[in-house]
This record gives sequence, structure tokens and C-alpha cells, in this order.
Amino acid sequence: MSNDAYTLTEDQRELVQAVRAVARDKIAPFAAEVDRDARFPQEALEALVAADLHAAHVPEEYDGVGAGALEVCLVIEEVARACGSSSLIPAVNKLGSMPVVLAGSDDIKARYLPRLAAGEGFSYGLSEREAGSDTASMRTRARPDGDGWVLDGQKSWITNAGVSEFYTVMAVTDPDAGSRGISAFVVEKGDEGLTFGAKERKLGIKGSPTREMVFDGCRIPGDRMVGAPGQGLKIALRTLDHTRITIGAQAVGLAQGALDHATAYVKERRQFGRAVAEFQGVQFMLADMAMKLEAARQLVYVAAAKSQRDDPDLTFFGAAAKCFASDVAMEVTTDAVQLLGGAGYVSDHPVERMMRDAKITQIYEGTNQIQRMVMGRQVLRG
Repeated sequence: MSNDAYTLTEDQRELVQAVRAVARDKIAPFAAEVDRDARFPQEALEALVAADLHAAHVPEEYDGVGAGALEVCLVIEEVARACGSSSLIPAVNKLGSMPVVLAGSDDIKARYLPRLAAGEGFSYGLSEREAGSDTASMRTRARPDGDGWVLDGQKSWITNAGVSEFYTVMAVTDPDAGSRGISAFVVEKGDEGLTFGAKERKLGIKGSPTREMVFDGCRIPGDRMVGAPGQGLKIALRTLDHTRITIGAQAVGLAQGALDHATAYVKERRQFGRAVAEFQGVQFMLADMAMKLEAARQLVYVAAAKSQRDDPDLTFFGAAAKCFASDVAMEVTTDAVQLLGGAGYVSDHPVERMMRDAKITQIYEGTNQIQRMVMGRQVLRG
């Protein structure tokens, strides 16, 4: 791998500064309240939509910004540095719509991508109660009915469910074909027969609603299928190759936010007549935190560059970026709590929230155990 796999351009550096300003002024002031009240970060959504940062990946031909994978990661990283829940707005908009971008017909792209660019959210429906990591065992069915389809079943752990207007949903269309019998559809929030369960009560990212989708005779038009029949799982896995990197970016942002706060705190906090930052043990902790964080950031950026080029080794690098960065985020945020001592354990400081938010990055879009399986298979394939 050459050392010029990515280089931040002047435009990208300006983007970072612009997002940082939006996050500082319009998102961070509400982060603690959003977490405490477990409410959707509406202020963040409005600020991100106003700045065209909520779904920057949408191509220009569909009224979007046309940002590349690395730019999207930069946006998510900077938002997560201020508020993990808010960073799921651009992350999930990309996850939910990526099947349409990758495999949708010109007609379905023209119908949904401009609306996403205008501010209507897009979520992703793959997991079920009994089909989490084992996605091929899903039970949600889509049967043909006249010129449309009827969906029955449920989807679990749907991020921003009830807030997003659109959902890419995977359902079984040929029960006898195994993993080749799954197809992808766009479902709209207002479709008859679709309801949402109660909001899950979670450890972290409390501002992002996570709910079940329940399909009870949910009829959708026949032109809502994304890609060809039976290609749904293939599309879903290809989507994840591209979007796992955004979870790596979220993890990097959470870790950076925690490191920023911990560093400022130990410079101010005094014990035994001097600043806590002057103790070698504390400096060693900061050094390890910063070193691992920077390694995670570099891996995420390289993976994002590979996503932009659709390199053949993207599957390995997408899994590696997500897995490594999320493990680092959990470690760095936990160490940040430790550096603040008792103060780190109370909600007066944001590091305990960042630690709780970081945990999910090791779980969603494929647990880190699944990422290691993915990487191991890629290594064995050479």
C-alpha cells in the first residue's frame, strides 16, 4: 500500500473546519440534554440540513453535494466529537440509501435521492430478532400481489426509526433459494401496514431512536424493489463494505472528543501541589490514547479512500477500520473517565457519555467478532 493512499486536500481541510464550527455552535450545546432526555437531536438535524451535511454523499445529479467517502467520514468524525447521537444522522442516511446508490434503477434513484438531499431521512432494515449476525436466516417475507408486494414480519434495532421517511428493507422473496432468495425494497414511513415498536432504552446514543419495524400486510408498489430479485443480501453486504467505515469515523470522533476533554482537565486539575498532567503515569496514558487514536484515524481514512475507488480489498479494510477504531474508542473513552477520577463518573463531564456512546460502535453494522471473521476470510483468500 502506497503512502499516498489518501491526502487531505485544502477543500477537505476547510470542510473539517466548517463542520467543527457547526458542531461546536449548533450541536455540542444540546448534547448533554439530548442524552439526558433521550430525545432526538432536532437542533443537530436542522443545522446539518442547513449546511448540506446531513447526507453529503448524495450525487450532484440528484441535488446532493456529491461528497466522497472520505469527506463523509470527516463530517461524521467531527459531529461525533461533539455528540455521538447526532453523528448517526449523516451515518444512517448513508447506510439506508447506499443500496439505492449502488443498485437502484435510475427511476428509484430519481424518486428518493433528491428527497434525501432535501432533508428527509433514510434508514436501514436488515436485522431481525432471530437474525442479527446471521442475516441469511431472516424471516420477513415479501410476496407478490398483483402489481405490488406485501410485506409481513419485523425488523429489529432500526436506527432513527420513526424519524426517517424512507427505509431500505431486506425481505425473503423466494423461501427455497436460501441467501439468494432475499430482495431489497424501499419502504416509506407512511405505508399502510407498517408500524413502529416502542423506543429501546439503551446504554448510549440515547438521542437516536432505536425501534422495531413491524410489517402486517404492508403493501408497496412493485417499482420499489432495489436491484434485481434475489440480490438483496448481496446488496446489503456490499453496502456494509462501504458504510462500516463511517462507524470507524464515528468511533474516532468519540475518542477524540474524550481525549480533548481529558487533556484539558488534567492540565487544570491539581494534586500534591502540581497539575495532574505533570505526572509521568498520566502522560503515559495520554500518549497511548493519542497514539492508538491516530492509528485508528489513519486506518479509517485509508479505508475511506478505498471505498471511494471501490478497491478490491475494500472488504478487508472496511472491516478493519470499523473493528480497530471502535476497539480504540472504547479504550480511549474508558481511559478518559479514569483520568478524570470521580469527576469522570458523573454526567457533569461528557466523558462518561462518550464512553457509553462508544460501546455501540463495537456492536452495530456487524459485531467486532464478525469483523474478525470477515478479515480472516479475506486473509485466507489472499
